[in-house]
Amino acid sequence: MIRNIIFDVGMVLVDFCWEKVLKNLGFEGELFERVADATVRSGMWYEYDRSLCSDEEILSGLIANAPELESEIRLFWEHMAGTIEQYPYAEDWVRAFKEKGYHCYILSNYSRRTYELTRQELPFEKQMDGALFSYQVQKVKPEPDIYQILLERYRLKPEECVFIDDNPNNVAAAEKLGIYGVLFTSKEEAERELTKLLHQ
Repeated sequence: MIRNIIFDVGMVLVDFCWEKVLKNLGFEGELFERVADATVRSGMWYEYDRSLCSDEEILSGLIANAPELESEIRLFWEHMAGTIEQYPYAEDWVRAFKEKGYHCYILSNYSRRTYELTRQELPFEKQMDGALFSYQVQKVKPEPDIYQILLERYRLKPEECVFIDDNPNNVAAAEKLGIYGVLFTSKEEAERELTKLLHQ
């Protein structure tokens, strides 16, 4: 019996709208793609979410991906707060599960710096029974350790949990640990999948 709903944050409860920020900064075409490849689409972005390195080290690592775009990368870095916008349904969605008696948790790849810059976009965090962000433990999804830490910290049984995430690799990692998974493509589709799981 499922008792716990575990939410990813980015692209599930908030929009990670980095594309909009880059476009608002005037980055288009090839420049847009090159800045994206050097930042949010680079392996260094996982290290940003891990937050084991200092902000200065992360920024230097991003710049090292495309030294010729240093000024553009720094400009994006300075406007990172604009990359997170809460979805209008987020708080009500979490509240609805709480009212039905489910416990709700967060498991999210989220950097320390971005959390500090965008915490006002996460009001639903107050409704949660617990939260684990990658920056707090220097682990990132889909690494098994971060799921295990969440389960152990809140004494959760995998078979009583369902995890909602927009990344298929993250969902697959949860399922390998015995957690039910829902791949998020839209709130409506997620609700259909959840209804099936919650009533079996």
